Amino acid sequence: MQRILLMLATGFGLGYSPFAPGTVGCLWGLPLAWALQAAGQAQGLGWPSQVVAAALLSLLAIPICAAGEKAAGTKDPRCVVADEYLTFPISLIGLPFSPLVVAGAFVTNRLCDILKPFPARQLQRLDGGLGIVIDDVFSALYSLALNHALYRLVLHSGWLA
Repeated sequence: MQRILLMLATGFGLGYSPFAPGTVGCLWGLPLAWALQAAGQAQGLGWPSQVVAAALLSLLAIPICAAGEKAAGTKDPRCVVADEYLTFPISLIGLPFSPLVVAGAFVTNRLCDILKPFPARQLQRLDGGLGIVIDDVFSALYSLALNHALYRLVLHSGWLA
């Protein structure tokens, strides 16, 4: 079981990337977000189902990241990226899954995670899996707000026409 948790925590090895492991590990969030949206659409469900799924994934990330932290023996190790990919779907709640929107969401998600706007930086000081995940949840919420604003700006500017 510990081996499975470690594989999940490290994004099936993507967290061991020597270059930007958080960004590389976040790539798993793309098919995950697509699958959530596709499943919701197939069932005729709207954005509320995305909120529920994103909340469940974020909660699932806590014990997975805690196990990764325990295995690595250090606080919030770089190789633990489940917090990145399991919270990424938050950035796309209520938005269409199109290449332009997804690319924008990926960029804003990564920027917000790196910059850690208030209160994300302060919350990451919490111990264990909660401390690893909670800053990513708040960063993804900032990303979501930016993505909706950008989507409305692009849509209303006629750039997509």
